[in-house]
Amino acid sequence: MSAVRRLSTGSPSEDAFGYSRAVELPNGLVLVSGCSSIINGEVVEGDPYEQAVNAFGVAFAALGQLGLGREDVVRTHMHITHARDVDEVGRAHKALFDDVRPAASMIIVEGLVDPRLVVEVEVEAFRSDHTRRADRTQQGEAQS
Repeated sequence: MSAVRRLSTGSPSEDAFGYSRAVELPNGLVLVSGCSSIINGEVVEGDPYEQAVNAFGVAFAALGQLGLGREDVVRTHMHITHARDVDEVGRAHKALFDDVRPAASMIIVEGLVDPRLVVEVEVEAFRSDHTRRADRTQQGEAQS
């Protein structure tokens, strides 16, 4: 891949605010924009655990459209609105990523775009087959 690939999921906010749900860079790094517990344009309320699982589900759907999955995630960012939610959001993260173990950060923010939301996540993934393609190309050049 030689160009930046941008993924739109048709979310109304993508057009309204001028962003892509995900961007894949030529080096195989995939950046997924902030995802929250908004499904089909509607806030899906729930406890912090449920909202975190829903938010990561939105991110996984974007990765899936690029042919990637949970196992390709190398970093997560979790933004939460209350310190009291650290354990529940952390428990959701562990349930989803215990076998993957990405780098992670969790920060407390003043608020999100809707007061019913208590967590938003961002995900970074890496297309590992990109590395294999690059290695084959370099080996071919070395043999020339």
